Amino acid sequence: MNIQQATQSYESWMAHQIEILRPDLEFKHEQMANSVFAFLRATFYRWVQLWHGICADLATAPEVLAVGDLHVENFGTWRDSEGRLIWGVNDFDEAHPAAYTIDLVRLATSALLAKREEHLSIHPRDACDAILEGYAEGLQKGGRPLVLAEHHVWLRRIALNELRDPVRFWEKMEGLPEAKGRIPVAARRGIEDLLPERGLKYRLKRRIGGLGSLGHQRLVGLAEWRGGYLAREAKAIVPSAFVWAGDGKGRDRPWYEQILACAVRAPDPFVRVQGNWVLRRLAPDCSRVELASLPKERDEAALLCAMGRETANIHLGSRNALDGVRKDFRKRPARWRQAAEAMADAVTRDWKDWKHSEK
Repeated sequence: MNIQQATQSYESWMAHQIEILRPDLEFKHEQMANSVFAFLRATFYRWVQLWHGICADLATAPEVLAVGDLHVENFGTWRDSEGRLIWGVNDFDEAHPAAYTIDLVRLATSALLAKREEHLSIHPRDACDAILEGYAEGLQKGGRPLVLAEHHVWLRRIALNELRDPVRFWEKMEGLPEAKGRIPVAARRGIEDLLPERGLKYRLKRRIGGLGSLGHQRLVGLAEWRGGYLAREAKAIVPSAFVWAGDGKGRDRPWYEQILACAVRAPDPFVRVQGNWVLRRLAPDCSRVELASLPKERDEAALLCAMGRETANIHLGSRNALDGVRKDFRKRPARWRQAAEAMADAVTRDWKDWKHSEK
């Protein structure tokens, strides 16, 4: 099937899982036509279809509980239970058992597409090498959360540069439209469970965010508490696109909770999964790192290397698979860049087809 047929099929399947917001889906379709990098982020379901055909050898590698929809803008910051600023993967909507190679190739593919659109300046070969270097180091040393305190000073500077201005952030939250119509009981209860005290008054708003999850409901509880604002979000999720593609590994539920529990991680104490809702705290320091927000002077190789290490942190949670992963990674021929370029070319062809059909 082509990209239009795949999209129609996936969205029809998704509508049987959760309530879909059609205007948000139409907006997603527009965003998909704007750039190939945005298209990659919005179409993990298509990646799953292409992966086994284009990267057949890599797709048979040992399996881990993988991120799935990994890319260079799926990293961000949060505060752990000690109040420390942590950096790492910040979205696991598409988590699913898969060959460990899928996360590495997709991350590298996203870097190549970002390079083609001049969001990054690093050479494709150097980008792939940096990701693999970080991953190898993580596998060898057993993983370590990236705490932005006394360690990773350069990464802290990037993250702090990206952190949203509190005034602008809360103005944006205030400007969100009020939630109207039927409010799912599970979402409301989840938001209230995350508030700092029972009975705290809050306003319920609707939010549009991300690209892959556009069309899903996002509800935000906004309150004022002890001199300042606070916000809690409930986002509807569906099983990974692997399930839609017929590779569900015997279950049709999201793996979000499982991957959070087993990864080498300093967890965000506010992130919870209740049914088909992901709950979390929203704040200026809980944010996704966008390429456009990076400082002009930055070490892109070091940043991609850190992304590779964080990918290893996630895969290290699949303890029973680690011996096989380490052995396969050491012996696998160095064709990672060729695989990433082949996937980047396939995504680009689909994007051009989509853009033409949208016109």
